[in-house]
Amino acid sequence: MLDGLKAAGRQGGSLTHVGHRSWELPSGRWMMGQTWEDQLFAHWRVPVERIRDYVPAGLEIEEYEGTGWVGITSFRATALRARGTLPMPRLSSYLELNVRTYVRAADGKTGVWFFSLDASSRLAVEAARRIYRLPFFHARMTLEPTGEWIDVDCARLGERGKVFSGRYRSAGDVVEAEPGSLEWFLTERYCLYASDRHDALYRAEIHHELWPLQPAEAEIRLTSIAPFELHGDALCHVARRQDAVIWPLQRLPTRV
Repeated sequence: MLDGLKAAGRQGGSLTHVGHRSWELPSGRWMMGQTWEDQLFAHWRVPVERIRDYVPAGLEIEEYEGTGWVGITSFRATALRARGTLPMPRLSSYLELNVRTYVRAADGKTGVWFFSLDASSRLAVEAARRIYRLPFFHARMTLEPTGEWIDVDCARLGERGKVFSGRYRSAGDVVEAEPGSLEWFLTERYCLYASDRHDALYRAEIHHELWPLQPAEAEIRLTSIAPFELHGDALCHVARRQDAVIWPLQRLPTRV
């Protein structure tokens, strides 16, 4: 209970640090707090034309150094709570892995587009599908320390072959990404995008402090959870903890 209280305080306290944001905080009230622990960021260069069919036409796929980027991130979600409440023991923690790319809406706001999100909690999957219209799936997951390494395995239930497996460890000091750098492009994202079966676009604003990033060494064995093959070595970073708050999903205006 004490850990949950501390995490809730950190989540709300993040709103006092906003100078790094590309736009102002939303005017409405945030809805949900989360803490992410032992997060791996693994990224691959992927040509935009390879990504295009998996992203709605209303979103521009962002490039850095002349290419699109696809990331796989894994972490332990903890202290999940609604605004004004404390995390509930055993219900507020689960494992998650998502596959994502980076996009820009017509109004210029940059954010994350998720190809898929897998979680070890069926309750979290159902809630995220209903509330945020995200492509969440129930998965069997492990995230276990083995010496200085962290082993991660994720297998989607009911879909044979949708798997991620690997291990990772930090390989340098904690740094904060510089604006304009590749690390900033890949991690400092303050909204997510989603769509419905009618192809309407939605956005949810997110806030957190700067990521405490460390370069990472990773041994990645399987990435078939991605919608297409990922080639070459991944660029990897880790972050031990991040506290965040998330606003409700809002439908974007239809372009004429």
